[in-house]
Amino acid sequence: MPDESVAGIEPEPNASPRLPEPKFLNRSDRRCIESTTMKIVSLNIGLPRDVEWHGQSVTTGIFKSPTASRIRLRKLNLDGDRQADLTVHGGEHKAVYCYPAEHYVYWREKLPGRELPFGSFGENFTTEGLLENSVRIGDRFAIHDAEVVVSQPRLPCYKLGVRFQADDMVKKFLASRRIGFYLAVTREGDVAAGDEMIPVVQNASKISIADFLRLFLAKSFSAADRASLQELYALPSVPNDWKHYFHERVAEAGGAD
Repeated sequence: MPDESVAGIEPEPNASPRLPEPKFLNRSDRRCIESTTMKIVSLNIGLPRDVEWHGQSVTTGIFKSPTASRIRLRKLNLDGDRQADLTVHGGEHKAVYCYPAEHYVYWREKLPGRELPFGSFGENFTTEGLLENSVRIGDRFAIHDAEVVVSQPRLPCYKLGVRFQADDMVKKFLASRRIGFYLAVTREGDVAAGDEMIPVVQNASKISIADFLRLFLAKSFSAADRASLQELYALPSVPNDWKHYFHERVAEAGGAD
């Protein structure tokens, strides 16, 4: 389910369901985006900390820093990494948050003058070659001796605004449709920056992360959307609370699913 209530946030004007081709800032960015290799380019961890926000102290685990160490990936998280509010973050369906390195090009243009080291969006894995349009729910990857499965998109909560000290950051993030995705851990193991994410099962479903987000943002459901939701309901990697959420949305929109 959504980390927080983000319904009603609109995509950018005239936004296409597919992400536009990014503008390249340098040769390194171009090599990263053109690569066909799927891998972890930065492994980021962090423990919850208290941050001042609008005159109040907020505890958040969104601050992550790159590590060169090989880290144990467990069912609920990485060693040395924790989430602050376990009612909406973490758990077996959100053990790892992945964010494409390719998107940093976009954000450096949108947020000029701001330092954006990998891990800035709270991701554990800054990835290469894994974009929302191509990654599908249920896809499985081997990483060194671990194995993971794609479970759901990341929906931002207000703590992304805390991280960037900007009230409008949640809206900008969701409207960009550059949201990243979560992994569940199907086999524990040790992982590190530079590890390839080797496909074990690709195209496990017809529902990409981008499709999932589009369904979440939809104000009504077409026949094709309802067919996609039927497939989503059957996917074991999708948490039951998401399935209940869409059941209720379809019922509210009219007509049984």
